[in-house]
Amino acid sequence: MAFPPAHSYAIGVDRDLILALVVVATAYLAGSIPFGLVIARARGVDIRSLGSGNIGATNVARNLGKKLGLVVLLTDALKGALPMLAARWLALDAKVSPYLYVAVGLAAVLGHCFPIWLRFRGGKGVATALGVFLVVDPLAAAISIGIFAATYAAFRIAAIGSLVATLAFPGLLWLRNHSTSHLVLALLIALVIIVQHRDNLRRLRRGEEPKV
Repeated sequence: MAFPPAHSYAIGVDRDLILALVVVATAYLAGSIPFGLVIARARGVDIRSLGSGNIGATNVARNLGKKLGLVVLLTDALKGALPMLAARWLALDAKVSPYLYVAVGLAAVLGHCFPIWLRFRGGKGVATALGVFLVVDPLAAAISIGIFAATYAAFRIAAIGSLVATLAFPGLLWLRNHSTSHLVLALLIALVIIVQHRDNLRRLRRGEEPKV
């Protein structure tokens, strides 16, 4: 029985690794697409000059209406979901590393928060994180959405709902016995979102955070 030469295995591994790097880079570039800015400009408005100046769904909803805010929410969520689905379809976590999901999901969220097209000044990452979370565990993500809804109903402040729901997600994954890599992904994304909400946290302490 003939065996393929050893170098053929190395080529296969290299191809998978290169493909994984391409998916991670694509996740970042997809996350960098500023849908909030694009949609607002279609209405003749630079969303960065309104409200908090943020390009995310909350600022769009606050200044241009909840319908447009929902459109931004959905398109920003897709930026997180599609790269994760691509990585899953290609089975790169099994071929390269189970932590590939961490790299892909985190790259999409970082792309939204620090987009190359806008000199690395982007949004808070919540909607893109939601897209990532929906792929990791739809049920846990749905529960997090419910937590956001309940918290928002109580306080009418999107930042509080976003932070509570994001922080709840790693705990939900732990309760559902997810892998360490999934927990690491959820915790890193939660950390990024907390950092991106630092101005909101300051306004909350002063009682100045606007309601939506």
